[in-house]
Amino acid sequence: MAKLSKSDFARLLAFRTDLRRFERWSERQAKAAGLSPAQHQLMLAVKGHDDRRGPTVGEIADYLLLRPHSAVELVDRAEAAGLVVRQKVDPDGRVVRVGLTPDGEARLQSLSALHLNELKRLAPTLKHLAGGLEDER
Repeated sequence: MAKLSKSDFARLLAFRTDLRRFERWSERQAKAAGLSPAQHQLMLAVKGHDDRRGPTVGEIADYLLLRPHSAVELVDRAEAAGLVVRQKVDPDGRVVRVGLTPDGEARLQSLSALHLNELKRLAPTLKHLAGGLEDER
């Protein structure tokens, strides 16, 4: 591997700083919508899941990098807040999938629109920061 240049370190610093700023911005937007950042991430995991029946709690734990028990607690709190519902999909009730309520869906739609606009605003900066990386493969 080639020795990293001063500009490589500067790009990495700028990228990590922008990621942290985006994360903080996102947390503020979730709180302004009456959600915890974890609830927002949960709802995004539910809506973005590729199975129309919704993700299992185990899949949610994987998406959010949580232990299964922590994911269960997060789903419990979001269900109590009226954001998600549990749906049993097998006869013995062992497999439970999570779906959004209409309120959860509406809040996520609004937050996601804000996030996509922010990503569009950041796209030129991120493209600049990643510039030249494709050539290094």
